Amino acid sequence: MNNLIKEKFMNKLTKVGLSALAGSLAAVSANASDYSVTGDTQVVWSSAQGNEAGAVGSNGKGIGVDTDLYFTASGELDNGFTVSVFSAMDMEQANTATSGGLNSSAQMTIGMGSLGTVQFNDVSGSAANAIDDVLPKAYEEAWDGTTHSSNFHSFGSSTQSGSVDYRTPALSIGDISVSLTATYDPNGGAGPASAGGVGGNSNGGEAYTAKVSGMGLTLGLGYETVDTAATAAGAADLERNTGYLLYSNGPISIGYQETFQNTENKGHSTTQAPDIQSDGMAFAFTQDNLSVSYAEVTEQVQDIAGVTEAETEMTAIQATYTMGAMTLGMSMYETDNPEGTTGKYEETELSVSFAF
Repeated sequence: MNNLIKEKFMNKLTKVGLSALAGSLAAVSANASDYSVTGDTQVVWSSAQGNEAGAVGSNGKGIGVDTDLYFTASGELDNGFTVSVFSAMDMEQANTATSGGLNSSAQMTIGMGSLGTVQFNDVSGSAANAIDDVLPKAYEEAWDGTTHSSNFHSFGSSTQSGSVDYRTPALSIGDISVSLTATYDPNGGAGPASAGGVGGNSNGGEAYTAKVSGMGLTLGLGYETVDTAATAAGAADLERNTGYLLYSNGPISIGYQETFQNTENKGHSTTQAPDIQSDGMAFAFTQDNLSVSYAEVTEQVQDIAGVTEAETEMTAIQATYTMGAMTLGMSMYETDNPEGTTGKYEETELSVSFAF
């Protein structure tokens, strides 16, 4: 990296440090900087078969390649604070008609030691969205290989981009560790604003998480809400809750998680979006380079009149084997009653991936 680029980055770190200290430590400057570029590429063979109503293109075979590059830069300030930036580039998004750009994840983080951490989530990366699905797995989530519009991983999705997190440092009480986070998004459910710009709506969103762990057990809770300011017909407030319990002992990991979504209209419409309740459990075993897992997720949609759709059930059996920078993966997915209607969808994936 040439000296001009490095000098510009150092100047930006200095400005961030000055703002964070509110002028009381105006002499703060960056004194160390690190840069790195890593990546991975994956080749996946898929075979799918489904007879669910209304599905288009759910039968067939295919081979695809997914390549990602990860850019990181970090600097340390004279007062011990750190500033880091991260950006993930999905190189395959340019080949899709619905591409919103190559940038799939981008954050800027200020580490303040014992005062905690502040993270600006430009594209994804919020603390709430990080616990959308924490079930142990060998390959991918159970909903990754389905045509069903799964709600199980929706927690944090409305406050993940264009938001800011505050994360406490881990608080230790004997063998127990406690951590808390709070997220604020001025444009809940919308993407980030450009620097110096404004967002696409005024729907304020908030999310909170709590995690308690110790002796192999982890208990976590999350709450997310988006308040709609609009008065148009159909405007609604959104509320999501999630809770999970994880246990790890040597090579064995077990997890259980529940998610609930409630949509409440603003009184401008006679209709209301249905409530959605989801739960999942998973088991994983990892020994040396081999990892296997089984996961099962169920979802049920219930409207305001109490009418319930058929329960959707997603299952996944997975295995991976790692040899240095190369990983071989296999996953078999099955979905009963996708979209709450009678039917079945099955998918098998074989993959080889390389980290570099």
